[in-house]
Amino acid sequence: MSHSTSPERESGAVITEWRPEDPAFWQQRGQRVASRNLWISVPCLLLAFCVWMLFSAVAVNLPKVGFTFTTDQLFMLTALPALSGALLRVPYAFMVPLFGGRRWTAFSTGIMIIPCVWLGFAVQDTTTPFSVFVTISLLCGFAGANFASSMANISFFFPKQKQGGALGLNGGLGNMGVSVMQLIAPLVISVSIFAVFGGSGVEQADGSLLFLQNAAWIWVPFLVVLTLAAWFGMNDLAASKASLREQLPVLKRAHLWIMALLYLATFGSFIGFSAGFAMLSKTQFPDVQILHYAFFGPFIGALARSTGGMISDRLGGTRVTLVNFVLMAIFCALLFLTLPVNGVGGNFSAFFAVFMVLFLTAGLGSASTFQMISVIFRKMTMERVKAQGGDEQQAMREAATDTAAALGFISAIGAIGGFFIPKAFGISLELSGSPANAMKVFLVFYIACVVITWVVYGRNSNKK
Repeated sequence: MSHSTSPERESGAVITEWRPEDPAFWQQRGQRVASRNLWISVPCLLLAFCVWMLFSAVAVNLPKVGFTFTTDQLFMLTALPALSGALLRVPYAFMVPLFGGRRWTAFSTGIMIIPCVWLGFAVQDTTTPFSVFVTISLLCGFAGANFASSMANISFFFPKQKQGGALGLNGGLGNMGVSVMQLIAPLVISVSIFAVFGGSGVEQADGSLLFLQNAAWIWVPFLVVLTLAAWFGMNDLAASKASLREQLPVLKRAHLWIMALLYLATFGSFIGFSAGFAMLSKTQFPDVQILHYAFFGPFIGALARSTGGMISDRLGGTRVTLVNFVLMAIFCALLFLTLPVNGVGGNFSAFFAVFMVLFLTAGLGSASTFQMISVIFRKMTMERVKAQGGDEQQAMREAATDTAAALGFISAIGAIGGFFIPKAFGISLELSGSPANAMKVFLVFYIACVVITWVVYGRNSNKK
């Protein structure tokens, strides 16, 4: 097979010939181009998660700067970005084949500047109504939608035997943005960084100043740089182009809805716990400075996702997912033993340790379910096209399109967990004063996922 000899630039160009399954092409050119696109995609996605989860750090501090929102309202602000992000992931899932990965990554990274700048000004004015914060939190959801298009885009660049690892790295290191934000935000809000732009601090009881606007503004310079990096450094693949009509039939596949449920239990738990953990800890253990520790959970989960794809490539996504759900159910049950009862007792160290394992399993399961999606949809589509008389090249093209659409759409459903979990905690606390009722729902859901994984995929597992 010969390569195209057209003078395509390897930066910011449309690549008209892309054959990642061809070993010679992959060695000579494909691997280099795919790696470059991956390593620009990763920090763009990391920043997206930073912006998406901004309110998990900001909401906890709003009372400290003079806002008088209720606990339920604060939980609502942490949950709303996940809701809008989940809904927006549906159209975002189809954007890369319509516009190209380079163009869409640059655009979707650049527009995240808007909620960051707006939030920085809003937190400095205590007359800012709750409705404005609701609007900004919904705009942060645009950042969460980036995951769908980013994962779909990277899936086009890599051969099937390397997709688990590539998607695991992109998603896992991207997920690291939650931890990065929860680590950086508490540090930068204590320092006057943007005084030149009118950023003033609010004096605290101990005499220190709190610059809450920094939690939002600190990401703006990085967003500008990475928008330019995506535009000039990434590629659009002509082979990935597909109309909306070509992508929609994937919604008719039963496996899409089954895998969406499993992904809701894994990634939905990761992003939901990330959004609600700090607020939940504050309600149960008010004497603990939780923002000093909150970043550990997302960090562990993101690392688990980064390695989970490679583990699933080796051991099989079904096997890893099944064991993972069993562990999630066990540790969800153990969490009840760590909670205070009627405001008395409880063990923060045990509470924190159990939650860290839940973050670990949620991250690992996010990677293993994504690996299953990639393998299942590629196999199904190629078998269907060949049965209809299509050749190998057509089968591979349609398989890539279907897989990307499935990954994007399933990721949209999974993100709903980021809304449901914090909101469930808030409702449970309001009704009973304890998060236990919410955890009972999660426990039943994890047990159901164990059964579904075993019945649908595990009994006849061939390392899906």
